[in-house]
Amino acid sequence: MALSVSEKLRRFYGLFSSDDRILIVINADPDAIASAMAVKRLLWRRVANITISNINIIKRPDNLAMIRLLGVSPIHVDEIDKESFNRFIMVDSQPDHNEVFARFNFDVIIDHHPETDVKGSFIDIRPKYGATATIMTEYLRAAKIKPTAKLATGLFYAIKTDTSNFERQTLIEDIRAFQFLFRHINIYLSRRIEQADLKLEFLKYFGSAIQNMRRRKNKIYAHLGSVVNPDICVLIADFFMRIDSINWSIVSGIYAKKLIIIFRNDGLRRNAGNIAKLSFGRIGSAGGHKIIARSEISVVDIKELVDYKDDDKLLTWIIDQINKRSGER
Repeated sequence: MALSVSEKLRRFYGLFSSDDRILIVINADPDAIASAMAVKRLLWRRVANITISNINIIKRPDNLAMIRLLGVSPIHVDEIDKESFNRFIMVDSQPDHNEVFARFNFDVIIDHHPETDVKGSFIDIRPKYGATATIMTEYLRAAKIKPTAKLATGLFYAIKTDTSNFERQTLIEDIRAFQFLFRHINIYLSRRIEQADLKLEFLKYFGSAIQNMRRRKNKIYAHLGSVVNPDICVLIADFFMRIDSINWSIVSGIYAKKLIIIFRNDGLRRNAGNIAKLSFGRIGSAGGHKIIARSEISVVDIKELVDYKDDDKLLTWIIDQINKRSGER
């Protein structure tokens, strides 16, 4: 029999005592950041101290804006003294998702991704939920905690982001959490975070993408060469989808010795995740959802297949791989 949220909250609280020193470890993105904020609020005045630690380098403008505007102060995991803590919590991820997580034995894991082989004193994984922020909102409500405007705004934005404005997998629970949070958010802060998706140095890539893009019927392909941040590929792929005659955009770039390929489509025809897997899954990681997908391939694994340092040749190779696997010419 499934436990109620109130019973889960009771068991969660039962793990901690007033002298516990808590480390919340996250792979920082909006859902992870907001969920960590919620855990910190749940344990406020119940434990000795709580620290949020990120395993990744935070570079996305919206994530940076979220941290700054909501007053979150994560400390990178490499700067953490593990021995200073006696309890470890993970939200919006699972130990198998990144090798860095192996440094810790987690007492608590709360997540919404498909369940892997996880162990811990308290596990709450709900893969049908659109966001971990929804789960955390349920905990706050069960604890009868009215979220501050900053906490509510963070959770609100996280649900919007992870459900892609309710275009991806969503439950009625996500909608209920969203409606509850809307009553407490600062809409100005939410807009500031949502609109902070560009840096000045990103603009040159838009010019390059527009100048060098290739159009094949209703598809746009673009290769950006070396990029300072792979999120630039995401921004430009989304940008091309705003063109009324385009229903596919495939944008690539090279970052940290990997070829990053971002897929977007309108969801009316083929499945982007399937096309990514068919095209590149045999030589790298590839997959995603119906309308969004991603592939990452080490340049070492393609150097015998294509001159990856030649942007034109590499783009031609990417187009050929996609066309071969999708049955198009």
